[in-house]
Amino acid sequence: MTRAVVFAYHDVGVRCLSVLLDAGVDVALVVTHLDAPGDTIWFDSVAALAARYDIPTVTPDDPNTAEFVAQVTALVPDFLFSFYYKLMLKAPLLQIPRRGAYNMHGSLLPQYRGRVPVNWAVIHGERETGATLHTMTEKPDAGAIVAQQAVPILRDDTAAEVMRKVTCAAEITLHRALPALIAGTASAIPQDLTQGGYFGGRRAEQGRIDWSQSASAIHNLIRAVAPPYPGAFTEVTGKPLRILRSRLRDETSPATVAPALYCTPTGCQVACGGGGTLQLLELELDGVALTPAALYQGMGAGPFAL
Repeated sequence: MTRAVVFAYHDVGVRCLSVLLDAGVDVALVVTHLDAPGDTIWFDSVAALAARYDIPTVTPDDPNTAEFVAQVTALVPDFLFSFYYKLMLKAPLLQIPRRGAYNMHGSLLPQYRGRVPVNWAVIHGERETGATLHTMTEKPDAGAIVAQQAVPILRDDTAAEVMRKVTCAAEITLHRALPALIAGTASAIPQDLTQGGYFGGRRAEQGRIDWSQSASAIHNLIRAVAPPYPGAFTEVTGKPLRILRSRLRDETSPATVAPALYCTPTGCQVACGGGGTLQLLELELDGVALTPAALYQGMGAGPFAL
C-alpha cells in the first residue's frame, strides 16, 4: 500500500486529503495548523477530517526540527504532500519520501508564485487562474509541474468565490494525477521561472483604497479583499467606510483630480480619479452595515470628497 505524510490546511487541504483517502492511500500522519486566535474561520477543518478517519494529527510550531524530521522518517512514507500548509518545508523533510514530495499551489504556475495567489490574481484583473501540482524544492513554488487545472475568474467574482473554484481545481488536479504518481509513471515539466513572478503575503492595511486609480483597478481591489478577508476601506466625512461589493458602471468616463462619492435614493457611485465610475453595492459605515440607499438617507446626495 502507498503511504503518505500530509501537510494540509484550509479547504484545499480537506479536499486533497479526501482524494488520497478515496484512492486508498495510507495516510500515516497529518500535519496541520491550530486556528489562530482572532482569525475568521470560514473554511473546513483538516484536523476534523483526519479525526473521522482516525489519522494521527500534529500541529508543530516548526516542522523542520531534527526531532520532527526523525518522527516523519520513522514512518517511511512513499510520498509527502503539502496542500495549503502555511510553513516552508526544508530539505531534510523533502528528502525523506522515497517517491517524492509534492505541493498543490493555487495558481497556474509559474504565474503568481508565493503567498495568497488567488487574491493577487484578482487584484491584477486576471480572467483565469487555477491549481498546480508540482514537485517541492526548498525554493517556494519552483518545482517541476506535474498537472494543472484552469478555472475562470469572472469580472465580478470576489477572491472567496475564486478560491472555491480553485479548491475544485485542486481536487480535480490531484485526482487526475494520483494514479500515475502511485504507478511511478508521472512526468513533470520544469518551470520557466523567468515567467510570472513571486508575491508576498498581504496585510489588512493594504485594503485602503487609492481613489486616484481607475474604477477598474479599485473594483479589482474591492473584489480581492472582500469578506471573509478584511475588506477595502476609505473615509467619508471623517468616518470609516468599508466597501464590500462593487460594480463597474463604466470605464470610459474621464479622469478627475477630485474623486467624489455621489448618492441617490437608488444607490451610490464614485467618479474615480483615474477614470471610470464605480457603483457601490454593499457598505459598512463606522462598523455598521447599511445599504447605499440608507447611506443616502443618512448623509444626503453629496458629492463627498474621497
